[in-house]
Parts: sequence; C-alpha cells; structure tokens
Amino acid sequence: MKIVLVRHGESEGNVKDEINDDPKRIVNLTARGREQAAVAAAQLRDIPFTNAYVSQFPRAQQTIAILLQHHRLEPLIDARLNERISGMDGLHVDQFNDLARSDYLHIKPPGGESFIEQMERLRSFLDEIAARHPDAVVLAVSHENPIVAVLCLTSTNPAQTARQGIKNCGRVELEWPAAGR
Repeated sequence: MKIVLVRHGESEGNVKDEINDDPKRIVNLTARGREQAAVAAAQLRDIPFTNAYVSQFPRAQQTIAILLQHHRLEPLIDARLNERISGMDGLHVDQFNDLARSDYLHIKPPGGESFIEQMERLRSFLDEIAARHPDAVVLAVSHENPIVAVLCLTSTNPAQTARQGIKNCGRVELEWPAAGR
C-alpha cells in the first residue's frame, strides 16, 4: 500500500502555540491554513487515491475536505490518526516540550501517552489499512506528532527521527509495510 500522510493546515492552536489533543475542543483552521490546504490539494490533484482517512479533530477534517475537492472519496474517521495524547490540552506547547525533552520517546505525561505508545497506535492503523487495502493509494490527514511517529516506524534511529518536524500541509509518502519490515 502507498500512503500519503498530510499534516493539517495551520490552526488557531498553532498560532497560539497551544496544545490541542482533545478532539471535542473545537480548534479550526485559520485562513492561512485553508490556503495551505488549497495549495496541497492542487499538488495532490493527480494522485489516484483509492481511500482516505482522517483524525477526529476538526482541523484535520477541514483540511481533508479541501484536499479531496478533486477526488470522489468520502474520508473515514480513525482515532488512531489523532494527535499525541498529552493530557495537557489548552496549555502552551513549551510546557509539554519541557516535560518530554529529557526522553522524548519514553516520557509519558500523567493522563497521556508516550511517543512509543503513539508509534504503536500508528503501526496498528498502518497494518490494518495495508491488510484491508494492499494495493491502495491512501490519503491520511493527521497531525505532526503522528506523522513523525510513522517516520520513526521506518527509521533506524527513532530517537533522532522523533525530533524532526512536519510543516502545516506538509506530506510524507511511503510504502507500507515498509521495506525490511
């Protein structure tokens, strides 16, 4: 299966540097985020997607609606694509970063999940989707942390890979199962 993972467009939370890991709290795309999604939609226009998935978060769902404007697909919502659970919803991102800095892969905030647990959540999603659609071309709209977690699943150095970023509406394309897996 080929999968194209796209991070949502700029959100109100991104502008405020605010954690939003609760999908029930509405955080929308900004005007800039909608523009980013429109640019990405034009770039993805000719990819023959066969399936589409999206996280539970409104900003991701708003992004995929724009991305699919040239495709006849209805995205399925899958909570495994959700943002990393920090238990720190509404706080400034620096508070989480300060907590996790010493061991980004293993630190588990109270009420949250470790990066390793997030990686396993994403592995479950990828394995199931690949089994369900082995020859598919899948679009999945998610968040920076889950997309980086997927990259870590294919990396020989997850601790280093976990520190990289994905810009708003940035994308990662890969085959799953990954080579050598």
